[in-house]
Amino acid sequence: MVICSFFFIVKQFEFDLIMRGHFLIYIGLFGIVSLITFYSMRVHTGLIRYSSIYDIYRIFSAVLVVSVAYAALIGFWVAPIHNIDSVNIYLVLLISFFVSATLLTLVRMGAKALFIYIKRSTAGERERVLIYGANGFSIILKQALEAGGMGKFIITGFIDENPSKTNKDIHQKRVYHISAIEKLQRKQRIDKLVVFAEDLKADNLKQFIEKCVELGIKVVTVPPTEQWMSGQLSLNQIKDLKIEDLLQRPPIVIENGRISSDLKGKRVLVTGGAGSIGSEVVRQVLSYSPELVIVCDQAESPLHELQLEMEEQFPEANMAIFIGDITNSTRMYSMFKEYAPDVVYHAAAYKHVPMMENNPCEAILTNVMGTKNLADLSLTFDVEKFVMISTDKAVNPTNVMGTSKRIAEIYIQSLNGLNHKKVNGSSHPYTQPSQTKFITTRFGNVLGSNGSVIPRFRQQIEKGGPVTVTHPDITRYFMTIPEAVQLVLEAGTMGRGGEIFIFDMGEPVKIVDLARKMIRLAGLVPEVDIPIAFTGLRPGEKLYEELLNEEEQTIPTHHSKIKISKVRVYSYDDVVNDIDELLKLNKNKDELQVVKKMKQIVPEYISKNSRFEELDLQLNN
Repeated sequence: MVICSFFFIVKQFEFDLIMRGHFLIYIGLFGIVSLITFYSMRVHTGLIRYSSIYDIYRIFSAVLVVSVAYAALIGFWVAPIHNIDSVNIYLVLLISFFVSATLLTLVRMGAKALFIYIKRSTAGERERVLIYGANGFSIILKQALEAGGMGKFIITGFIDENPSKTNKDIHQKRVYHISAIEKLQRKQRIDKLVVFAEDLKADNLKQFIEKCVELGIKVVTVPPTEQWMSGQLSLNQIKDLKIEDLLQRPPIVIENGRISSDLKGKRVLVTGGAGSIGSEVVRQVLSYSPELVIVCDQAESPLHELQLEMEEQFPEANMAIFIGDITNSTRMYSMFKEYAPDVVYHAAAYKHVPMMENNPCEAILTNVMGTKNLADLSLTFDVEKFVMISTDKAVNPTNVMGTSKRIAEIYIQSLNGLNHKKVNGSSHPYTQPSQTKFITTRFGNVLGSNGSVIPRFRQQIEKGGPVTVTHPDITRYFMTIPEAVQLVLEAGTMGRGGEIFIFDMGEPVKIVDLARKMIRLAGLVPEVDIPIAFTGLRPGEKLYEELLNEEEQTIPTHHSKIKISKVRVYSYDDVVNDIDELLKLNKNKDELQVVKKMKQIVPEYISKNSRFEELDLQLNN
């Protein structure tokens, strides 16, 4: 119809002349060429509300192809062969190209604008959104939020730290400098800042995000564009920023080659493999192509879930699931006999301070006797390396849990270099010095581990508070689970036996500050929307954690994040006698006598906020 109009206009509406000029042949041929071209180039496909620059380019390309093809047919076939000529047909084509392409584009863009307008009108209250970054990906994100947000978002602009980009317009939106965020918030009342998840590792961005959180701007993240489903951003891919994202540090660089040569083709046992740390050890170890990974735990359901996850992620890997309690020496013996591990990562332990303060006999049973069972079996079966995962609470302990882990550390170290016969009795056939390297790794709290403070705070915020903190001044070190395990593997590789490796935990974090940040990240105001309640220190809890005691010093390693603690050396004979006596007392379930013996083994153990403080008075008198 459009080309008919142009035909009439060019021919000045001289209908007699037009009909004599084979008008119908020209129009029919143009229609056939247009239909074939538009269908072949799929101009008719695609949802109009998702129209983009590519669709406009495709429209112009199709109209151009139609014009060129039609002109070629007229010039080389219709006019010379059939002797059908029309004056000014090329002028008609030229006008048709520009007007048709423009009209088709306007129709598509107009329909898209109408769809967005209707959605915005029915969407209710909308959120004012600022996008971090001013690059190609940010533009794609803007288009995705506008197209897929169902009218929920008003894009107020972009914000960037590059001065050369600021105060310019991109896609009809202004680019602001990050220093203008406070002024921008006052003037435009920004509801959300949208950030690509992979950008969160930059320190300067973390500082800016913390500023936004303080100003009441909710921060959300989106995955990289290549992870968008079918090339479109889904609303459920827009995630609230987590406190772990703010606390995590730049990626740790580890020597993957050394770890790979240490683990490739080996049989690796992970105790406590269903727990937060143990399961991450399993994940990372499997990436180094071991011959077999034995996952030992007594928690049936988490083991099953881990097995399904690993079968999906590592379908070619060889993994054995072994349900057993490390305090059951017979069961552990059968595991070592069946699988003969080369390397042991010992993560199984009781870790909750208040719970172990109320159940000291169980702490000794698992953390001391269970560790002793596994260490002795490692000697018996000639394990190459035994890596124990300890805690900063073992340093100058003030509670049963930390002391039980310190006693386990002492025992592990005392085994290094001993004869097999010395440990396992005269019936053992070997008497040469042990080749097993006993290594201890010591670090603080890990973000998101089972029972840690962050999941607890998150639940309390979801319920409307209050968020409970034990003391206004309590501080803790934090590290993400993946980076902690990376350092465990690295330390295990560099260990020669007898070392206690301590990790760089960064700066300690005040727990009350952590609570306030988490409340703000939820888009709420501390002490206004969510109250914070101080409940008092729990049994055995201390205000500040330490990674070294007063008598220990450190030796640097080739890895800047790992140091070796120069700890006191204990005689195996003295240690094993003390532990044997401790385990005998533990059988009688006399908690006071058990804890008293623990204090004798670890003299720096001074109870705090605990019923066992009376024992310190007795031992001092």
